[in-house]
Amino acid sequence: MILKILYWFPRILVILSILFMMMFSLDSFGGNNPLGRQLLGFLMHNIPVFILIIALVIAWKYEILGGVIFILLFFALGIFFKSFSGNSGSLMIITPFLLAGVLFILHEVLAARSKQ
Repeated sequence: MILKILYWFPRILVILSILFMMMFSLDSFGGNNPLGRQLLGFLMHNIPVFILIIALVIAWKYEILGGVIFILLFFALGIFFKSFSGNSGSLMIITPFLLAGVLFILHEVLAARSKQ
């Protein structure tokens, strides 16, 4: 039962966090800009989201590698958003990726031990 929770919780957490980050890119629509410029702004805002989706696909198949990638992405996003030098509000957005990375690794370790 605990392995099932450890299997699904980080995946759902990452999906919800990615959707939350995507919500912020919707502000590129509106105003007097042409549709092409709005779509380009939408794509530019979602570059970190696309990277996180690729990391989720990797983590779904290779949990240890995915867990390490999510932990590294936590630090990369922390530097990108300047979370460690005064913008502590962005830590609320990126902390789920650290937690998911740890949980991916923990699930793989516990699943390997239970097979023995």
